[in-house]
Amino acid sequence: MYRFLLSRQWVILTLLMLVLIPTMVELGFWQLHRHEHRVAQNALISGNLRAKPLAVGDITSPGHTVPRDDYWRRVTATGTYDTAHEVVVRRRTDADDQVGFHVLTPLVMDDGRTVLVNRGWVPFGADQQAYPKVPAAPGGEVTVTGRLKADETTAGSGIKDLSGLPPRQVMLINSEQQAKALGRPVLGGYIEQTEPVPAGPKPQLVPDPDADSIGPHMAYAVQWWLFAAAVPVGWVVLVRRELRDRAAGASDEAPAEPATADA
Repeated sequence: MYRFLLSRQWVILTLLMLVLIPTMVELGFWQLHRHEHRVAQNALISGNLRAKPLAVGDITSPGHTVPRDDYWRRVTATGTYDTAHEVVVRRRTDADDQVGFHVLTPLVMDDGRTVLVNRGWVPFGADQQAYPKVPAAPGGEVTVTGRLKADETTAGSGIKDLSGLPPRQVMLINSEQQAKALGRPVLGGYIEQTEPVPAGPKPQLVPDPDADSIGPHMAYAVQWWLFAAAVPVGWVVLVRRELRDRAAGASDEAPAEPATADA
């Protein structure tokens, strides 16, 4: 009855089913892990944004790699801006996804150490190769509050670090690169400014990271597992349909019984 399952067509179909089931199960777990990562990240962001600000010099130092647990931690720094060494970071978007620059200004703290401050976003000018119009940083001593971020790298951000850029333009926010340009040590990571809010509309401060949305990953995981469960069900349905079709075909091909003469 089931010898048709040994045919080439059915062997290929069965092998495909056996490959699809574990693949879909694995894809479901992949989406589940992405969901768990997003939930953990949201908890980290929320906790660090609610925490009392710390002095940036207490949790990072020159050459320090900011650990994940300190991402988005609120920090403060007091000092004076070194506007002579201010640069802009190319290909950055604002809250409306318009492409422009981030303004990166070194802050020389009271203890003599330097930390990078991302003062926010400004739009392109008429010439994208030219240095944009950047509102001047406050003069004198200032106290900056913001989120601590890790140095950007090509591997971590996916942003290619291009060479031959126009003067005072960079692709990545990286303390080691800026330390070489400045000729002095710079604290690892950088501050993404949240306070004080600029008096004018620009620079536009970088908005808080999204700590509420969990994304569609759990729904995708359930979807993949449902697909995995549906594959063997579909295989059984096809087998039963094949059996019915074969039974109907055999019935149609059976010779009719000869009629018997009446006595």
